[in-house]
Amino acid sequence: MMKKPPTPRPTDAELNILRVLWHRGDSTVREVQEELEKVAPTGYTTVLKLLQIMTDKGLVARDESHRAHVYRSADAQQTIQRGLVADLLDRAFGGSAHQLVQHALASRPASRDELAEIRKLLDAMEVGGAGDTASETSNETSGDDR
Repeated sequence: MMKKPPTPRPTDAELNILRVLWHRGDSTVREVQEELEKVAPTGYTTVLKLLQIMTDKGLVARDESHRAHVYRSADAQQTIQRGLVADLLDRAFGGSAHQLVQHALASRPASRDELAEIRKLLDAMEVGGAGDTASETSNETSGDDR
């Protein structure tokens, strides 16, 4: 079985669209545009073009069976976020998880609840290794149920 090629790193605009799709689920161009419009002026044709580019890149999949095409994220939120973090970890921190965490917590203080979740994650990782504990914790705190 062939391994799926790595998902390309999304641009900031593409990541905004992915966030909408992760939050809403399958959506038309109009639905994505309306969500983006709540944050900043965004034209329909801009969103359409970005979704077409994202389809070509493999970031989203398009269902053409309806009159209005419906788009969904091609990968789970966790998969894309892990790829982005791995890239940042390598490029900015030379692979040092310690430095990444230190800078993340220094740049934006974590709430008590977030710190408690981080402690639970670290405890679980010490006991059982670095398996899927991170995904379970992040899904609980983010509300993502994929």
